[in-house]
Amino acid sequence: MAFAEPGARWNAVVLGPALCVVVLIADIFVGAGVHLLGLALFAVVLAGFVALQVLAARRHASVEVTATRLRCGSESVDLDDIAEVLSPADPMDEDLQPWETARVLGELTGVPRRRTPVGLRLVDGGTVRAWARDGDGLRSVLESVVGRTGRADEEGAIGDGSDS
Repeated sequence: MAFAEPGARWNAVVLGPALCVVVLIADIFVGAGVHLLGLALFAVVLAGFVALQVLAARRHASVEVTATRLRCGSESVDLDDIAEVLSPADPMDEDLQPWETARVLGELTGVPRRRTPVGLRLVDGGTVRAWARDGDGLRSVLESVVGRTGRADEEGAIGDGSDS
């Protein structure tokens, strides 16, 4: 049942310094002079900037579903607080579903780039958007949890307009 997306991987930090090593080897074979100090400095700067990006992505663009919680970025929701996983949006439909304009989990202003939103109706009646790169995978994990606990059937009256 577990689902996890790290947001970014630490191996990306190595790419800049590896490219500097390739340039160093090319300098040696071409005989144009070895720029060891410049390449070393550039490798450190590249690794530093990419490390900051990876750290930020791991904090703000990671997703995890455990046995009890859904975490999108820096915000968590108890799985018991999810009443329903809403149906996916139709990309051909010009009209937005109400959940497509709901608040985004993770203390963000919008769904991160290259992530797919998943609409959730909460037990308190509110609607939020969870998100993941593998939106279908997140949806199936959440549907299995909501279906297993039967919360969608218990909370069927939420949001169906029958407040009489």
